[in-house]
Amino acid sequence: MKDIRQPAHHRSRGPGRLAALLLTLLVILGLSGGTSLAAADSAARPAQSTARVPARAKDAVAAMQPGWNLGNTLDAIPDETSWGNPPVTKSLFDTIRAQGFRSVRIPVTWTDHQSATAPYTIDAAFMSRVKQVVDWALADGLYVVLNVHHDSWQWIANMPTDHDNVLARFKAIWTQVSATFRDEPRTLLFESVNEPQFNNATDAQKTRLLNELNISFHSIVRSSGGGNASRLLVLPTQGCTPSQTLMDDLSATIGALHDSNLVATVHYYSWYPFSVNVAGGTRYDATAQKDLTDAFGRMHDTFVAKGIPVYLGEYGTLSWPDYTHPDPIERGEGLKYFEQLGYQARVSGVTTALWDPFSFLNRSTLQWRDPALFAWIKSSWTTRSGTASFDKVFVPKSGPVTAQSLTLNPNGTTFQGLWQGGTQLVAGRDYTVSGKQLTLTAGALTRLTGDRAYGVNATLQARFSRGVPWQIDVITYDTPVLSNATGTTGSFTVPTQYRGDVLATMEATYADGSNAGQTSWTPYQEFNRAFSPDYPGGTIILTSDFLNALRDGEPVTLTFHFWSGATVTYHVTKSGSSVTGTAS
Repeated sequence: MKDIRQPAHHRSRGPGRLAALLLTLLVILGLSGGTSLAAADSAARPAQSTARVPARAKDAVAAMQPGWNLGNTLDAIPDETSWGNPPVTKSLFDTIRAQGFRSVRIPVTWTDHQSATAPYTIDAAFMSRVKQVVDWALADGLYVVLNVHHDSWQWIANMPTDHDNVLARFKAIWTQVSATFRDEPRTLLFESVNEPQFNNATDAQKTRLLNELNISFHSIVRSSGGGNASRLLVLPTQGCTPSQTLMDDLSATIGALHDSNLVATVHYYSWYPFSVNVAGGTRYDATAQKDLTDAFGRMHDTFVAKGIPVYLGEYGTLSWPDYTHPDPIERGEGLKYFEQLGYQARVSGVTTALWDPFSFLNRSTLQWRDPALFAWIKSSWTTRSGTASFDKVFVPKSGPVTAQSLTLNPNGTTFQGLWQGGTQLVAGRDYTVSGKQLTLTAGALTRLTGDRAYGVNATLQARFSRGVPWQIDVITYDTPVLSNATGTTGSFTVPTQYRGDVLATMEATYADGSNAGQTSWTPYQEFNRAFSPDYPGGTIILTSDFLNALRDGEPVTLTFHFWSGATVTYHVTKSGSSVTGTAS
């Protein structure tokens, strides 16, 4: 559910047993209000899947690897195209299948297509559209996971204070969905609810409420008959968070249901500071790596080792890639993350589903927006790739060219040399390797930088015995130069001569050393939320959110950190709606 900025939490119950039974009967007969005969008619013609489903849930979920999310589409609010994606076509699933995916998660937000009062009828046209999309994917031999998505924060989160209505509405969704899809092949899975959360509740109450939702979901689906009697059902932790306590809670629920066709689901978006580039989390460092390995270790030990399959229903980062904004995560650091995640999922026995709201696959052209990034992700499904401590070598324009070193991270592979295009660099003359230290000689860098124009002068490939080559940009730079400026809290930019350098992060502090800006718990502000580089325009943008959070009349020192290692200080002062900026 990422790439939208919404909250989420709550829960509820039902209109009484008689009303619930009547609703179930009406839905099955196709006579419940707007649901009409459309849902029942579609259910009579189930999709034909070309996939053969193993009998054991563990093997079936393994066969779903790798997976992909149809994000920001049927889950968009209020309609399928509201968040910028075109309507889904059969060609989309043809493409996904051809690219090696074996499953798709189809998030659905039912809120705006369901009556908000009993009997909580789902609009027939919308149900038919959902079924059409599901059937297209099934016909391509893909496994499909169908769920209840942003409803989780829209109204399910109110369950602590509106229990009966929320539970009744939740039950009504799954009663109608179960009836519509009861005869679909077992390659269709149902997921109880996405990232469940509950407002104004204690931890104990949240645990009890989610358990109630999951058990109600299980009961409704299983009692609806047809293929639903043995369909794989996916149950989440609170928020789909992979913490030990929440996974233990879910493990207890699954154990109590005594059903061998249950699947646990969680999500993973990396260590938060790295995922959004805040609090100095610019690198995929040891802390971020440990966060990942610990999370997958918990998934394995809590579920996989006990025979309960795990479906990682969403993974990625919270901010990258996003073609509509400058990259908050440095490219090489992002590649390291995706490379290790693929590996860790494999050794932990976890099936993964890439969250794709729009940033990976262009839904209009059905082409990958960044084919090289996708190549790294795809490679991680089956093997490891070597990396290095960085993917850039900065050579100062104003000084002499000297040798530069990087640390190789082979990840179990063997380093095989450096190439520039089709030309192999010469070991000993162009570079040396000592242990894991790769050093580019001054002579090689002099040749590679050429006329030493600012920016990327050459791109090298470090090739390993398997996996995807590691790309290294050779960049000429000088320390960036900032200039004085005036503006308002609604529009303020710092004139910036980048001179080949790339912005990494920004610190903001008051004269007394306290933190300035909307992220007050750290001096390092969030990339694209507090500040953002505009390379073509030659500025650094300070956002209105950041400026409005500053104390009036108190000078703030900004320290801009660049990927070359250079730091530049700047001062801003807000007076009412006016902002003044001065270079150090």
